[in-house]
Amino acid sequence: MSAIKLYTFSLSGHAHRVQLALSLLNQPVGLIEMDLRGGQHKRPEFLALNPFGQVPVIDDNGLVLADSNAILVYLARRYGNADWLPTDAAGEAAVQRWLSVAAGLLAFGPAAARLVTVFGAGFRPEEVIARAHGLLKVMDAELAGRPFLIGARPSIADIANYSYIAHAPEGNVSLADYPNVRAWLARIEALPGFVPMPATAAGLRAA
Repeated sequence: MSAIKLYTFSLSGHAHRVQLALSLLNQPVGLIEMDLRGGQHKRPEFLALNPFGQVPVIDDNGLVLADSNAILVYLARRYGNADWLPTDAAGEAAVQRWLSVAAGLLAFGPAAARLVTVFGAGFRPEEVIARAHGLLKVMDAELAGRPFLIGARPSIADIANYSYIAHAPEGNVSLADYPNVRAWLARIEALPGFVPMPATAAGLRAA
């Protein structure tokens, strides 16, 4: 079996969550860095892999799959165990709740705030920053009672939410008031196989 190909962009939290999952699951990966600024993700050869023209995409020995959360589910079922994605109804639903957060409140809160400062996106900063703090308050309260988002062990719920929370300060979203969130980030970063997402350089902007 050859390494899983991951079409990625190093500053994308969506792509990073897949890279992190592969590393935590000890799966070899071949990274294919996409030139998003040059529009490589909108060219026919990439659109054949993902018609939505977005990273990440994986090619697992001929099985092509797009969408970061869908990929996390696949990887957990294919290469992980019930810790990463529980098989009981309540546990799987608990994970799905946080995957929905990652696709909703996280994407339109901390991730959107970071898009403003790093890529010049046209969101209203005060709105997305306020939305980010609303999410962080809930996360901090829930993490007061458990080390990871659904319980005592890490799952793909944690992977899906880690990258943009860890990099929230790049979007002017301070984590200072959320000690349980900061402790949760540290626990993820201490996991064997953890790989960080690169911090953005000062002044880096998308073309």
